Amino acid sequence: MLPMFLAVVDQTIIATALPAIAAATGELERTSWVVVSYLIAATIAAPVYGRLGDSFGRQRMMYVALTIFIVASLLCAASNTILLLTLARILQGFGGGGLMTLSQALIGEAIPPRERARYQGYIATVAVCANSFGPVAGGYLTEHFGWQSIFLVNVPIGILALGLTMRLPAARGERLAWRADPGGVVLFTIFVATALLSLEQFQRADMQALPIGGLLLAVSIIAIVLLVRQEGRTPSPLIPLNLLKQSAIWHSDALAACHGAALVALITFLPVYLQVVRGVSPSETGLLLVPLTVGIGTGSLVTGRLVSRTGRTTVFPIFGLVLVTANLLVIALWANEFGTIGFAGLMLWNGVFMGTVMGVVQVTVQSAAGAMRLGEAAASVQFSRSIGAAFGTAVVGTLLFAYLSLKNPEAARVFKMMVEGGHVALAPEQRAIVRADIADAFRAAFLLIAGFTACGFFLALTNPMRRI
Repeated sequence: MLPMFLAVVDQTIIATALPAIAAATGELERTSWVVVSYLIAATIAAPVYGRLGDSFGRQRMMYVALTIFIVASLLCAASNTILLLTLARILQGFGGGGLMTLSQALIGEAIPPRERARYQGYIATVAVCANSFGPVAGGYLTEHFGWQSIFLVNVPIGILALGLTMRLPAARGERLAWRADPGGVVLFTIFVATALLSLEQFQRADMQALPIGGLLLAVSIIAIVLLVRQEGRTPSPLIPLNLLKQSAIWHSDALAACHGAALVALITFLPVYLQVVRGVSPSETGLLLVPLTVGIGTGSLVTGRLVSRTGRTTVFPIFGLVLVTANLLVIALWANEFGTIGFAGLMLWNGVFMGTVMGVVQVTVQSAAGAMRLGEAAASVQFSRSIGAAFGTAVVGTLLFAYLSLKNPEAARVFKMMVEGGHVALAPEQRAIVRADIADAFRAAFLLIAGFTACGFFLALTNPMRRI
């Protein structure tokens, strides 16, 4: 679980260091590439590590992923330009994508199917703690030791993870034969890179960015069509279409995408809502997010134990997503009627029942795939969740800006300043002028997020794998 912690923290710890990085390099307009490059590389790496782990051993590939991650962290700390830092982050993403996928696969390899759900609860708790810990640690380290320290801290933790991985028992059983699929890797890379970059362009909601985003989206569509044809012909595909054709697996992967879209969009834009609409300070915003993260960890642990005890799977996300959708509707329509304690209660409710999903998804996919294909199964879930998270965040951001642009262009301008520059970029008098319009825009955004969870409910309801 330590490699999983490293990978998740590395995605969040950098957020609070970006202003310092921009100031040190003098390249503010390119700072977003430091985040986007890691996400693209990690998403591409996930299925590659899944396939390599099934063929050469997941423990052995974990050594490779950790080594790449440690070396890349040192290179990130040594970078003095955005270009060098972006290249180092790409390498770090190639390591981080393996940490995420192989952690899941190693648990599936070592733990019996009924017990996997309990351990998935532990993993979800680790991920939530890492998401909460990352920004706090990033701010402290950057302020006291410089932005390079957020990368250097990975080195001793990564070495410790290497030592613990070496203590794992050797895996037994057959392995899949390895055959390279260079065409699949190239097309998959083009698809992921252009799809995520197009979403990043659309999220800007800038008329100048729309043609670029449209062109990138067209390239990604062509790439995915060619990828499906390529993977259908090759004897050893990077993306196992025969695995994804299984009803239980594609239902679960689609559910992971919906869950990622809802959760990451909520976590991304909720602080903006709290500070602008409700007038909450940044420190109070952090406290109001604690019930959400604690709730997710609690819900994951409880769901994992219930699945291990009963063998039932889909009943928990079905029940949980109904309540999450209802909760989001309440937030969309009546959030301003709740005080601080009441809103914290809504966040706790949302977190607990959001926690009923991902552990069940991983267990279902691993059970349906079988022991020999655990790596591919874990990679498919990770890839689906990453794409869903990127898509959901981009669509919600675009909706917010489009709504404001149509209703109040001045509010749209101020909102864009706030998204790009944070709380400091929004002056008090501007906040008073646009608060009502932004509140209306957020109602639409919360309704859209509720739509994501409603789709997830339908996918859980129709998943044929009810027990493990």
